[in-house]
Amino acid sequence: MYTVLDVYDIRQILVDELRDKNFVTDKSGVATIEIVNAAFNANEDAIFGTPNQDYIERELKWYRSMSRNVNDIPGGTPEIWKMVADKNGMINSNYGWCIYSEENGYQFSKVVDELVKSPLSRRATMIYTRPSMHVDYNKNGMSDFMCTNVVQYYIRKGKLHASVYMRSNDAIFGYKNDWAWQRYVQQEVLQGINGKCNTVYDIGDLYWNVSSLHVYERHFKLVEEWADENGY
Repeated sequence: MYTVLDVYDIRQILVDELRDKNFVTDKSGVATIEIVNAAFNANEDAIFGTPNQDYIERELKWYRSMSRNVNDIPGGTPEIWKMVADKNGMINSNYGWCIYSEENGYQFSKVVDELVKSPLSRRATMIYTRPSMHVDYNKNGMSDFMCTNVVQYYIRKGKLHASVYMRSNDAIFGYKNDWAWQRYVQQEVLQGINGKCNTVYDIGDLYWNVSSLHVYERHFKLVEEWADENGY
């Protein structure tokens, strides 16, 4: 039997990295703490801080719209999206476009159909990024190299599990918003499968795999506050 880390374990590791001053300088020149090759059960919707449910709902609506223009985000465009978009507001990382659109292969529908046809399949994957990202990320002045690589869905012991694979993930804002999206899609896949077959499956685990899970210097205080509040 092997041990799987969870969100609490990830918090402890990040606290230790901060205390040991194991800083990594980001491309923008700011200090970060980082876990390389992080792999854990994403059993909580936040690592540090509290999810902004209002923004999460607005982002979900935008993803569902499949618009790749940040000016279409309901309720106003966050600064971070403006910073990475081109002068017209275009980006790569509308995740709804990645999985729902005809242009990107109707991947959501194909995953549902694959698991209905073969419940133990290992082929039910949604591929977010693409080889052309090496040049697409800065087209027309944007700066958006997609963070999510692929998500795999699989049924084991009557439950639908999902494994998320990312190249990079901010452990504060990024994780909370990405977690909300990935759990939402996992539940949608489950509904799609249950609506097409005779077996009723349950929701399973959401696993997080990130090459670089990091906290920026401006959020170090959140890490310190958690350690103080929890006596760690």
